[in-house]
Amino acid sequence: MSPGPRTRPQAPPAKHSFDYDLFTLGGGSAGVRAARYSAGMGAKVALCELPRDFISSEDRGGTGGTCVLRGCVPKKLMAIAGLFNEEMQDAVGYGWKLNGRPTFDFQDMQRNKRRELERLSDIYRKNLEKAEVDFIEGRGRLLDKNTVEVNGQQYKAKNILVATGSYPIKAPIEGSEHGITSDEVLNLEQLPEKLVIVGAGYIGCEQACIYNNYGSEVHLIVRQDLPLNGFDIEARKFVLEQYKLRGIKYHGLSSPSKITKESNGKLTVTVDPYKREGDSFSLDNVDQILFATGRKPRTKDIGLEDVGVKFDDKGKLEVDEHSRSNVDNIYAIGDVSTKIPLTPVARMEGTQFALHMFGGKEDAKPDYKSVPSVVFSSPQLAYVGLHEETAVEEVGDVDIYSSVSTPMKNSLGRDGIKELVKVVVSAKDDKVLGFHMVGSEASEIMQGFAAALYVGITKQQLDATVGIHPSSAEEFVCLAKPTRQYRGGKLTEGEEP
Repeated sequence: MSPGPRTRPQAPPAKHSFDYDLFTLGGGSAGVRAARYSAGMGAKVALCELPRDFISSEDRGGTGGTCVLRGCVPKKLMAIAGLFNEEMQDAVGYGWKLNGRPTFDFQDMQRNKRRELERLSDIYRKNLEKAEVDFIEGRGRLLDKNTVEVNGQQYKAKNILVATGSYPIKAPIEGSEHGITSDEVLNLEQLPEKLVIVGAGYIGCEQACIYNNYGSEVHLIVRQDLPLNGFDIEARKFVLEQYKLRGIKYHGLSSPSKITKESNGKLTVTVDPYKREGDSFSLDNVDQILFATGRKPRTKDIGLEDVGVKFDDKGKLEVDEHSRSNVDNIYAIGDVSTKIPLTPVARMEGTQFALHMFGGKEDAKPDYKSVPSVVFSSPQLAYVGLHEETAVEEVGDVDIYSSVSTPMKNSLGRDGIKELVKVVVSAKDDKVLGFHMVGSEASEIMQGFAAALYVGITKQQLDATVGIHPSSAEEFVCLAKPTRQYRGGKLTEGEEP
């Protein structure tokens, strides 16, 4: 890992009664980045984190945090494992003979995955040691705005950084104790034959596709008519079609009301209509039910309320542009704050915090412009910038360019597999406002277009870019004619998505 940006450190802090210039609560992506970089800029830093476990709790956590131990990394590894199923199906069309049915050893995959996660978690801790950050294993709690207690020992700090992350929650329905969260679904010992997932955000859709690729029968129960609320509507409609094509059973405008555990250990899920006409129904012989119904910040019972820190209505710390709370020496970054809950954003916040506090750059602050995002489902959905609906609302005069095509790989592979590429453009000044893609390589492709959007690429410049042929990425530079146009916020050409 990079040792951090090279800056001219400020003059050594004046002697005082503090043990540390910075005490960080939380050893995930945000906390470790901020602690390492701050120490590299001359600050005396300590960081506390709970003992490691793959299932989080009030007394278990681990360096690397959610991303490394129970989020991004294990999810991506499990998604990759599932993609081999798709690869083998496509291989048949290219002349590969699969003699006999390939078998998948779920337990072996889990063992290998956990070994890799432990390795990565250890790297986080070793990097703290290399940066000469004092690592204290245990639960930290604020006694006052300058005092942190861990394992009965008190530490005085001039500044305190809260980077305690978040945890998954269950829907408050009857029988919810029989359900699991994202922590557990990443660590199952047995592959469920039948899996029910409540919620279709990032986690719900990713886990649905992972277990569908493993061969489980997967049901998605969602209150909305489409998955991935908050994404571009055209992309949401398209990705749902692809999920169904791959065999996922989607129950939109529905909500679970009860979970019953039967005598044979199986679960029965009662599902009611939600804002629609129709009858309730039951899903029986269910092995696991996953609640992908959101996360809450870890802000309770660590003394923040006692020192007067303000929270929003979701329990997150309210912070300013420099990640400072209303208490002048207490800061917050990562999922525990009111900003964007993504790992790369958390790392960026940690870097800018260190530069602002100890790097001699008082104007340093996180830049949330053009943050890309991806859902690692099958297929992936990635975007950067504005959705069509948001662009129309904010800009008014908007041109939409979109195209659906068959990936070259699937010209001989599985039938029905399609990709969507989409560009949202301001008709007023030709500036590109957003890029969207649904396809197997969307995450890799979108990174480059995020850089283009960040520097203000125009549609004319995009059109002038030479494509890589044959590739899915080149579809973005081959969109010649608008699919639809809006003027004054009204659709004037083309059809609604």
